[in-house]
Amino acid sequence: NPTGDEAYNDNGLVPRTIRLLKDKYPDLVIYTDVSLDPYSSDGIVREDGVIMNDETARAGADVVSPSDMMDQRVGALRAALDAEGFQNVSIMSYTAKYASSFYGPFREALDSKPRFGDKKTFKLTFGTLDKSYQMDPGNYREALVEARLDEAEGADILLVKPGLPYLDIIHLLRNNTSLPIAAYQILHLS
Repeated sequence: NPTGDEAYNDNGLVPRTIRLLKDKYPDLVIYTDVSLDPYSSDGIVREDGVIMNDETARAGADVVSPSDMMDQRVGALRAALDAEGFQNVSIMSYTAKYASSFYGPFREALDSKPRFGDKKTFKLTFGTLDKSYQMDPGNYREALVEARLDEAEGADILLVKPGLPYLDIIHLLRNNTSLPIAAYQILHLS
């Protein structure tokens, strides 16, 4: 539904599936994407402004990945998870997320296109800061800045998306952090 209630329903499909997988395969490492595209461009927030992520950790997720790239999101997640006793739940930050036509089939399948404009130029406003939802591929320094911010806020893994066209960014990050680097590549097979 438009408010994404199922994302934090303890008996919803994703939390139940995570619990079942963890029961059957206790050594399985489960990553969950904190993505609100299928529900709303505004996000799922309680009336007091708290983002609803603890429910995902309670279901047994080992790693949460905030895909919206909002500045200070990693720090807010880390603080919320730690406050709820989930210090061992890791955060994989979407540190460098670039505009790409690889996303097309995914967005069409979820009907998750922005309500206006496109995500290449879509701006997110947080306090007094406006930033592009997806990064400028010509500005490699932005990836370094975001990596340093994410690491300082408590990220455990840094992600580059899409991965294959940005092997130079993966290499750059690898040379500038001791955190693990992940690559996310979307392929459309027909």
